[in-house]
Order: sequence, then C-alpha cells, then structure tokens
Amino acid sequence: MEWILKQFGQLSPDELYEIIKLRIEVFIVEQDCHYQDLDDKDQLSYHLFLKDNDEIIAVLRILPENVAYDEMSIGRVIVKKTHRGHGIAKCMIKRAMDFIVDELGKDSIRLSGQAYLTDFYIGLGFKKVSGAYLEDGIKHYQFLYTA
Repeated sequence: MEWILKQFGQLSPDELYEIIKLRIEVFIVEQDCHYQDLDDKDQLSYHLFLKDNDEIIAVLRILPENVAYDEMSIGRVIVKKTHRGHGIAKCMIKRAMDFIVDELGKDSIRLSGQAYLTDFYIGLGFKKVSGAYLEDGIKHYQFLYTA
C-alpha cells in the first residue's frame, strides 16, 4: 500500500476518476445522499489517498484557508467499505493533520464530521465546536483542532 499526496493539477486522469468513483460509491450510493459532490473546491485542494495495488481505497481532501472555513479544512474523508475497521481513516487524518501543521505551518484545522464519529475526531485532538446540524440529511458537528 502507498500513501500519495497531490494537488489537483498533479492528479492523473485515472486517479481523479478513481477518487470521484469512490466518493460517489460511499457518499451518494451507500449513504443515499443526493448532493452535488463536485463543488469546485477540489481544484483548490490537496488530495491524500491510499492505493492498494492500482485501487484507491481511501481518500480525503485538504482545503486551504477561506475555501470552506477561515481555517484549513479536511473533508470528503472516505475509506472503501471493504477496508474499514483497520485504522486507515485514523492514519489518513493524522497524516493530513501533520501535513497541515508541519509542512504548511498552519495551527488550526476545522472540519464538518458526521455525529456518529464524534469520539473518533475527539480522539484525534479535535474539539466539538458547534451544535448538531443536518448536512445532506445526516447529523453533523463542526470540529476544530488547534496545534
């Protein structure tokens, strides 16, 4: 398995296709959410993904400040259903956090996370900073990490 971090313009057509395919598979089909996944933020983002042979099995995007929030942000976090329960999501988010803090020199990260993942995000050092709200019909909270 190989971790890869690329800006949008560095993604190959096949990588971009696999990322979008996985996002549709999980967010739209599996979670039965009808929303516009392609939101014009991908082009401004870094994309961190895990490849197992030629298959992308996990992905997230790292958004610059003032794109989704005032702070840097992590979003579109996905691990393929067949690979869940092995710590991949935790490892991936930690890698993204380290990149933001250590490489980009930023000290805060905000994200919108599904409510059932509250303990997961708190375990990574995030604090819940909002009340519950619905996003695409699913209960979410905003979480903030400060280095």
